[in-house]
Amino acid sequence: MRSYYVFFILPILFASCLGYKELPVEYDYSYKGQFKKYRTFEIMKPTIEEVSQTNELIESSIISRMKFLGYRKTDNKPHLLISFRMYADSLNFQGYNQPEIEEWVKTQDESLTYDKKRLNLKTGTLLIQFFDRRQNRSVWQGYATTLYGPIDYNNSRHIRNAVISILDKYRFWAEGFIEGTASKEPGI
Repeated sequence: MRSYYVFFILPILFASCLGYKELPVEYDYSYKGQFKKYRTFEIMKPTIEEVSQTNELIESSIISRMKFLGYRKTDNKPHLLISFRMYADSLNFQGYNQPEIEEWVKTQDESLTYDKKRLNLKTGTLLIQFFDRRQNRSVWQGYATTLYGPIDYNNSRHIRNAVISILDKYRFWAEGFIEGTASKEPGI
């Protein structure tokens, strides 16, 4: 009887994998980031003329991912302010050659230098930035672009995949989330 379940479940699991295609993305971060100390976030709202269904989809995808990581959304002194922007045209962008963020966090060596790299990004770049509200600085940014493969920004599944692919590079649980010790006091 158990073998029948395997034949029933395997096609379902395989089909669910087909809906998500991780895109290769790049990310940069600040050596001043306190990635293990953030618990709350808020989305920076676009101006009225920038509001669209695409922006709403990107925003809801970011919120879902951050909540999955244990972050609490609040408008009262959030630790992280998250912004996003889609660039329809090509873009000359400055990134950095850095150690993988998980490796850097082990030492948190702030004396490292930023090794700049210029990127000529083709049309259709999605940029997501995290700002540390207390430090008043950008601490992390991730970007997906058609430079790494075709992204149809008119397709909701492609947009969700782009957001998920970018935020997969931000691998930090909210402080206290795993241990269950996150503070209940907002804005701390």
